[in-house]
Amino acid sequence: MVDTEFGQDEPLFPSGSVGRSICQQYGSNPSPSQSHSPQDFICNGNISPVNSSLDYEPQETDFLLPNLLYGRSTLSGSPGPKEAGGSAAPAESVCCMVLQILVPFVLAGLGTVSAGMLLEVVQNWDVFQEITEIFILVPALLGMKGNLEMTLASRLSTAVNAGKIETTREKWLLIGGNLALKQLQATVLGLLASLMATLLGLMAEGNVPLHHVMLLCSTSVSTAFMASLLQGIVMVAVIIGSKRMGINPDNVATPMAASFGDLITLALLVCFSQWFYSLMDLYPHVLYLVDLLFLCLVPLWVVISSKHPASHILLRTGWEPIITAMVISSIGGLILDKTVSNPNLAGIIVYAPVINGIGGNLVSIQSSRISTHLHLNYSPGEVPEDRKGCYSPCRTFFGSGANHRSAQVLLLLVIPGQLIFLHVIHLMKGGQTLPSLLLTVAFLSASLIQVFFLLCAADCMVHSLWRRGKDPDSYSIPYLTALGDLLGTALLSLAFVMLWCVGDSGSV
Repeated sequence: MVDTEFGQDEPLFPSGSVGRSICQQYGSNPSPSQSHSPQDFICNGNISPVNSSLDYEPQETDFLLPNLLYGRSTLSGSPGPKEAGGSAAPAESVCCMVLQILVPFVLAGLGTVSAGMLLEVVQNWDVFQEITEIFILVPALLGMKGNLEMTLASRLSTAVNAGKIETTREKWLLIGGNLALKQLQATVLGLLASLMATLLGLMAEGNVPLHHVMLLCSTSVSTAFMASLLQGIVMVAVIIGSKRMGINPDNVATPMAASFGDLITLALLVCFSQWFYSLMDLYPHVLYLVDLLFLCLVPLWVVISSKHPASHILLRTGWEPIITAMVISSIGGLILDKTVSNPNLAGIIVYAPVINGIGGNLVSIQSSRISTHLHLNYSPGEVPEDRKGCYSPCRTFFGSGANHRSAQVLLLLVIPGQLIFLHVIHLMKGGQTLPSLLLTVAFLSASLIQVFFLLCAADCMVHSLWRRGKDPDSYSIPYLTALGDLLGTALLSLAFVMLWCVGDSGSV
């Protein structure tokens, strides 16, 4: 019990609150101290400062916030930027920021280029020609790196920067719980993505045979599960390695999560779809057994992910953003499916993964950086003074803060980066031609508009989520990457329609 400033006694940690679990996860319970002052609370004899003037209002605080998940109570509050002793991110020069972002950005771009080239090769395979709904799956499955891998990367990067996983036991409990949760989410999202593709295909074509539905389900679940497992292991290694090398994980982790994620996911999609297509007529029961196998693993992932408070809470509350993002990406997939089916616009297929992947990579960096800044310097519900009024795009790119500089750097990377990737695509096609001037201008314009909109949306969304007590690490990136997929596909389709109308072939 503590005495509040109004002279009444009330429990420091209400029954059922997450406050008690904070002490329990470190093997201790709140001590019912009678002797300490209102400025202290005792957790197994360890005294921690508490600002008693802050009212405890659990209904306004999202328990996804790392302050609660990783050992810091909202009662203590996050020190504001002007308070003495407040946490602050390490100083970072523009040159250092660019160098840290550039390498994973280029690797991610090459990965998306490779994915685009692979998609152009396999689009004429029998399975893709007969079951065109697979094209609807492409943005949804590729977008899972935003739903799962980038979200995991952002959460772990914030935890590392905030010093919340210093102990070995806490580190591996957090990693194990999050990886198990990610496998569960991948299984569910893979199944939902196949059902969404079936529904959209049914709306567009009027009929989808049952054996096509089973192939879509088996292919989607298998691809999502294996891609999530491989990328999750790589992601954990990247974040731990970044910490040991003194590199800011926010600059490296999210683009590295996507560096070859598109290529791995698409390669798995191609392999599984072709394999299941060869079995569909002779051994159709195999498709049912594959789905049953992955569904039987669901209870195992639930048990493992329940071991850590962070993943346990996400197990109950982390579904809304990733499912909504999957639906948005599937709409982008429908646009891609309809565009590819037009012989005059078939050339779009190689560029779609590039524009969508690069846009998602850049906005995920900005989202992760803003989220870390808020976690380190502001209490949940509290935002900087310049973010309390109406939103203006000028505030995203102009100012003195590190996040303003990073927005400028990320936007400036679009033109040179996409120019490089555009020429790499044509070199991989044989190097006999160069992209036409109109294609180059149209592609760069679509990319620039997409990234500008996404950076503005990230600035507005992350601060809005934080103001409402939601954890941006778990909510913002799925929405932003899904918006990137939808916007990128729509703008690219519009650009190719315009090129077709003026008779431009796209190469010279």
